[in-house]
Amino acid sequence: MSRLYLVRHGQAGTRGAYDSLSELGKRQARLLGEHFISQGMRFATAYTGNLARQHQTAEQVAGAFADAGISFPSLIIDRAWDEFDLTRVYQEIAPQLAQEDPNFRREYEEMRAQVRANPEIHSASIHRKWLPCDTKVVQAWIRGHFAYSGESWQQFRERVAACQLRINGTGRHENVVAFTSATPISIWTGLSLDIFDDRVMRLAGALYNASYTVLRMRDEQIRLHSFNAVPHLAPDLCTWR
Repeated sequence: MSRLYLVRHGQAGTRGAYDSLSELGKRQARLLGEHFISQGMRFATAYTGNLARQHQTAEQVAGAFADAGISFPSLIIDRAWDEFDLTRVYQEIAPQLAQEDPNFRREYEEMRAQVRANPEIHSASIHRKWLPCDTKVVQAWIRGHFAYSGESWQQFRERVAACQLRINGTGRHENVVAFTSATPISIWTGLSLDIFDDRVMRLAGALYNASYTVLRMRDEQIRLHSFNAVPHLAPDLCTWR
């Protein structure tokens, strides 16, 4: 039985530059690497999505291993671990939803105004909270309520779940790590719990930055071992966004 460690990226940048780690995000990821070392964890294979925040998290962890003189596997970039494109979802669906839902339009305009007022202030709450308008636009995408030219929820879910085909080739009793994002981790957690609908987003909302979730895999069976672990982070270093 192999173990799959699903690592969420560290804290990212502002809403306008989300695909990069903040300084805190880099520190979170480094501490995770040091924790893995202290626990004697070694990995046979390491995957990362193609997004910068995922790759930067992987590099911080790998750097901790290198500084300790411990080998870490070469990173395999696999776009299947990428998060869905929230920016594109907003660009295409938000205008349609705003026409239908006055409350959403108000919330969306308030969010955009706050972003304009705090464009590069990383600590501003607008960059660190998941807002009602975020939930509404994502739910509209999941349910296919509006025309959208990008990846559908079903296509996204199938793309993430298909990563299992690559991991199944891993030798038994080996540890595999994948550096990814909140929703892919939640989809895999949902697979282990037979949850296949939009309830997985509730799991995504609970995930800390630089947390790790462990799944045990044998053949095609997936079992949840631990979820959203952050023993390497002090309370004041725990963030969700």
